[in-house]
Amino acid sequence: MLEPRRKSRTLSAELADTLIQRIRNQDYAPGTKLPKEMDIMGEFGVSRTVVREAISHLQAAGMAETRHGIGTFALLPEDTGLFRVHPDQLGTLRDTIALLELRIGLETEAAALAAMRRTDENLEKMRFALTAFAEAIEAGENAVQADFQFHTEIALATQNSHFIQFMSLLGERVIPRSRLSPAEDPTPTRKAYLQRVHQEHESIFSAIQNQDVEAARAATRTHLSNSRERLRMGEINAR
Repeated sequence: MLEPRRKSRTLSAELADTLIQRIRNQDYAPGTKLPKEMDIMGEFGVSRTVVREAISHLQAAGMAETRHGIGTFALLPEDTGLFRVHPDQLGTLRDTIALLELRIGLETEAAALAAMRRTDENLEKMRFALTAFAEAIEAGENAVQADFQFHTEIALATQNSHFIQFMSLLGERVIPRSRLSPAEDPTPTRKAYLQRVHQEHESIFSAIQNQDVEAARAATRTHLSNSRERLRMGEINAR
């Protein structure tokens, strides 16, 4: 069991290290499914959030791959493709902006495809993520999980597995504020920032719901470009 009094992100990093070691020792052989969230929670005495953050660490390190509707599978670095975003590559503002530029290129087209191909089920899941985002704002939380889930649901709505794999590879670390302490006290400025992000998400959702391809593309580009500019202006404390 991991020490419960440590901060969530420390716990998630420790759990990720343990899981990575098990993969390297082939306790979890490459290509096999990792234990379910509930099983990991029970074994290590941690919350679901800690488990999900740890899995995101594994994905970013190229040690795990999540297949939608199936589960998360162990990988070794040599089993992964050439493209990988290691946690160390997101350590500076410049690195984070560079990744946002990549996302602008890919996710604007993902949103356009989602507008063409989305199903009612896709829309329901996007709405669920947006509702979770709004609830997190009111609760004074950073809404990272809901934010990442919304972008992941757009990838799923493309019906193209490559977009899904791209988002799975990046994990929640792709959200710049994911590297802030979860316990950081919310401020009026932070809440206003999150409300602007939520409004931008709503614009993307509306365009996809209406199957307006160009509006979906434009709304996503605006959202991610705004995120880049907010980073540059220091509204998000990316470390």
